[in-house]
Amino acid sequence: MNIIMLQEMLRGFFKEDIGERDITSEVLFHEEEKGKGTFLAKEDGIFVGKQVITEAFALLDHEVEVVLYKNDGDSVQKGEVIGTVEGSMRALLGAERVSLNLIQRLSGIATVTAEAVSTLGSDHTKVCDTRKTTPGMRMLEKYAVTCGGGYNHRFGLYDGVMIKDNHIEFAGSITEAVKRVREKIGHMIKIEVETETLVQVQEAVEAGADVIMFDNRTPAEIRDYIQHVPKHIITEASGGIDLSTIASYRETGVDYISLGFLTHSARALDISFNVGTKGV
Repeated sequence: MNIIMLQEMLRGFFKEDIGERDITSEVLFHEEEKGKGTFLAKEDGIFVGKQVITEAFALLDHEVEVVLYKNDGDSVQKGEVIGTVEGSMRALLGAERVSLNLIQRLSGIATVTAEAVSTLGSDHTKVCDTRKTTPGMRMLEKYAVTCGGGYNHRFGLYDGVMIKDNHIEFAGSITEAVKRVREKIGHMIKIEVETETLVQVQEAVEAGADVIMFDNRTPAEIRDYIQHVPKHIITEASGGIDLSTIASYRETGVDYISLGFLTHSARALDISFNVGTKGV
């Protein structure tokens, strides 16, 4: 995770939430009044957000003491303490909601990713994400996927070529699309082609694609299509695959399964933030 980008993101989140000031806390508490907050897991799952907590509270008050008992990717059980923060009551209450929103979201993504990996149960096929992320949150959400045992697909339109059906339609054919791209990109960038039929798969192979995606294909279709793909070409399955069907793709031989629901539909993990003044 890029710490500079994280800090910039947090500043934006605090501008949205705190604005000019936290009226309630400023009226109720003096700057020197201290308190303690505890992050508590309310259900089982995978925790993600160690740097989020550390950087969020530091941005509001660098003197807040943060103690975390869990690392990103660690399992948590209901009732388990994730960590504590001690310091200015104003800082604790100012950073509370932003921190909670983020770690619950990221932990939820990691948890469902871990469930997908476990349900697939493959030593060969890897689970990866897509670009179906929350605008402005992509870096964090994709990081959460890796904490759950998944892998990242491309981060944006800038770091990989993916020729989809609309590109093919505009270009005229897979062959022409790959040709045009190959003439203009460097050797470090891979070309992925989305296919729906065996004819398209064969054309993508002949055109020199580096990665071939089987889009919205059944396990049986993929087992058939993949026989026509040389071993040096990476294969991917995507579209219509969820937790109830992912296990059926275990024996297809595909290298990756990309799942949009890991980020666009993940349910937040229930984590609470309880405060007090005892022992401070």
